[in-house]
Amino acid sequence: MKRIVSAFLAGAMALSLAACGGASSTAASSTASSAAAGSAAASAASDADSDLAYIQSNGKMVIGYTVYEPMNYTDADGNFTGFDTELATAVCEKLGVEPEFVEINWDTKETELAAKSIDCIWNGLTLTDDREENMACTKPYVKNAQVVVVKDGTEYTSTADLVGKTVVAEAGSAGETTIQEDENLAQADYVSKSVQTDCLMEVAAGTADASVLDLTLASAMIGEGTDYANLKMVDELNVEEYGVAFRKGSDVAAAVDTAFDELKAEGTMGALAEKYGLTLAE
Repeated sequence: MKRIVSAFLAGAMALSLAACGGASSTAASSTASSAAAGSAAASAASDADSDLAYIQSNGKMVIGYTVYEPMNYTDADGNFTGFDTELATAVCEKLGVEPEFVEINWDTKETELAAKSIDCIWNGLTLTDDREENMACTKPYVKNAQVVVVKDGTEYTSTADLVGKTVVAEAGSAGETTIQEDENLAQADYVSKSVQTDCLMEVAAGTADASVLDLTLASAMIGEGTDYANLKMVDELNVEEYGVAFRKGSDVAAAVDTAFDELKAEGTMGALAEKYGLTLAE
């Protein structure tokens, strides 16, 4: 009888130990699974916070632009080209994504960027304190200035000659800001246009006395051999620099800065600047 009881107790203890060991193994397995799930969730959250990861997961960078020669435009052969077009394409290649160019309304560019209709504004964007505060901007890559353009034969000595005259600029552009901040231009009859090329048309047609717009565009589009051979630059105002803008807090701007450094070292940016008659920022 004692032998039977002893055998029974031994068996019960073995079962108990096996059960405890099984529970411990299950708990360890559960802990490992939870840790793995937590790590995956943290990684997903990190990716969700990364604008670069978002763009790379889409396989493309949606680039907001307006028609602005020599930055983004269609040439005589029907090819979409320009300094910014070629540079953005080269940068996208380094980031492992395709460029997708989308024409936008320049006046609502910040809204489209925040809404993710576009991933960046890459179109001769003048860097300002306000823009750098509200968007993630790259370092400067091209130098520019605002210039006064008038029709040949117009007498001009300074912006004082335009007081009470009709002056046009692109809505939301650096040209518009220049008009608002210049003591004399602020006293002109200012009319905003949707794109800078419309400003040139107004001056050429005589419906505006002058336009304030980017040196880069004016250099490419007016004077001998252009469609606006009867227009000329008569004054250079604010000197400025161009940058690319991404959503506020975006990590893509830093990645593009790195690509810029590489493209400068390779000579690509210098060759593009020479091709389009531009000056790179220091």
